[in-house]
Amino acid sequence: MILNEKIKAAEVSLTGVNGEDLGIVDTKVALKMAKEQGVDLVCLSLAQSPPPCQLVSRTNYKEQLNREKARQRKEEKGRKVKELRLSAYIEQHDYDTKKRQAEKILTAGDAVQLTVRLEKKESQEAKNLLQQLVKELAHCGVQEKGIQVSGKQVVAVLLPKEQ
Repeated sequence: MILNEKIKAAEVSLTGVNGEDLGIVDTKVALKMAKEQGVDLVCLSLAQSPPPCQLVSRTNYKEQLNREKARQRKEEKGRKVKELRLSAYIEQHDYDTKKRQAEKILTAGDAVQLTVRLEKKESQEAKNLLQQLVKELAHCGVQEKGIQVSGKQVVAVLLPKEQ
């Protein structure tokens, strides 16, 4: 990050505080504008000629950089799939708790796998339970595929909605 007087180029392609394009400006004029507005002149890249620069409040710029780095780290890590297990005949309080847990996971940006373990002939009840849960979580998650009934379990995977 090159700031203010450390920018050696004679001219810069300047962007204002609110993102407005101010065109190609002499570096001394850009520094004067930055001082008048009480902000910093930040060089965004040295690869171009004239280098693109922006008038930015230093604290806002650092916050923006930190947010961008955090977002990149999260993308590199990838999305986690967290499993929540339920039973076909779940009590209302337990159901509400599992729903809140799923909401929390989805809003954090991770996927949720809802699994109902089957005993005897519960597959229809389990499927209905997951359909209801998927419908109630529609505000914060999107179902990846249909509800899968396989052997001794019924599974639905929800992905977080993009904000």
